[in-house]
Amino acid sequence: MTVRNSLAVLTILASTLLSSALAQTPTSHDKDIDQAVGDHVKVSQLLTSLQRAVSRHDAATVASLVHYPIKVNPGDHPFSIKNEKAFVKEYDRIITPDISAAILKQTYETLFTNSQGAMIGNGEVWITGVCLDKGCTRSDIKIGTIQDTVSIKP
Repeated sequence: MTVRNSLAVLTILASTLLSSALAQTPTSHDKDIDQAVGDHVKVSQLLTSLQRAVSRHDAATVASLVHYPIKVNPGDHPFSIKNEKAFVKEYDRIITPDISAAILKQTYETLFTNSQGAMIGNGEVWITGVCLDKGCTRSDIKIGTIQDTVSIKP
């Protein structure tokens, strides 16, 4: 290998390493999600898992992504779901076509965040973090709200 070839290889390697490091640097959006929910990587993974599961009508996987108990308002009367088994049983009543559409259209980059968490759609689904210890150094990130925002009256 000539010196010129060695320099070219080193330049490409350095460029690749630098771009990889920059790609892993959290954006301001990532930092907003970290502050609101706890971990932007987990939120991104949850959103991807949720979208994949909803697109496949995989009730068990969607149920595994939820904080329990959860009060849901799919457009008729609100009701509570105590566990994954109950969620799976009521899946079609909970994940209505409107809620499903909101989930499937959502992109990570356009998630809205505030003190309630990360919002999917117009508030149909909220991703929240629940502290697992006193100092909140560890959190469990899951779905905390499911509601049909069209049916909610101000």
